[in-house]
Amino acid sequence: MIAEYPPELLAEVKEKTIGCRLTGFTPGQGLLEPDLMLVGEAPGRHEEQVNIPFSGASGQELMGFIESIGYSRSTVYITSVVRQRPYSIKKVRDKKTGEIIEKYPNRTPTKKEVLAFAPLFDWELATVKPSVIVPLGNTALQRLLGRKANIGELHGQLLHEPIQHANHDHDGYQMTREKYWLMPMYHPAAVLYARRLEPTIKADWQRLGQQIKRFK
Repeated sequence: MIAEYPPELLAEVKEKTIGCRLTGFTPGQGLLEPDLMLVGEAPGRHEEQVNIPFSGASGQELMGFIESIGYSRSTVYITSVVRQRPYSIKKVRDKKTGEIIEKYPNRTPTKKEVLAFAPLFDWELATVKPSVIVPLGNTALQRLLGRKANIGELHGQLLHEPIQHANHDHDGYQMTREKYWLMPMYHPAAVLYARRLEPTIKADWQRLGQQIKRFK
């Protein structure tokens, strides 16, 4: 497990996210040099509170999937492309009191926020050295393979190709010379919103369980 992140990279994130609606900081968790590195979008409210990635409702779904192929939270590495919870501000009327109150729900991180965290994520990937990267959902997938990548087209496929990393000036991306093994998966939250996807997602994970054997 990573003990701490480089202070200069944390400082860069802080500077580049001034004015962004982000809160907390949830570090990655798990083994170094694991078979699988699971990459999500960003922490949610529960993750922000307990500082454990994928520990809320979608995390429970994810644990079921990884356990179905013989892994557990302690035998993989779990992180996200944005390490702070993105939130929006909504004014709603309290049903009991009638007062207007502010709520701070989760939201999808912006491309600017994902890029702000890119050097930190690149460092983390280079440090963890997984056999296979598992991007969970479109935000993580597009961070790795570019904006045209689509989880609906690529889920459950074992890919071996270059990925995006921050360029020299950290103001955009360039493709790596090295190729990485990836298997994109639907985000586990998809099961919560569309139960019809559950058989497909379970089949994808079983395929991953078979494919990972080639790396042992």
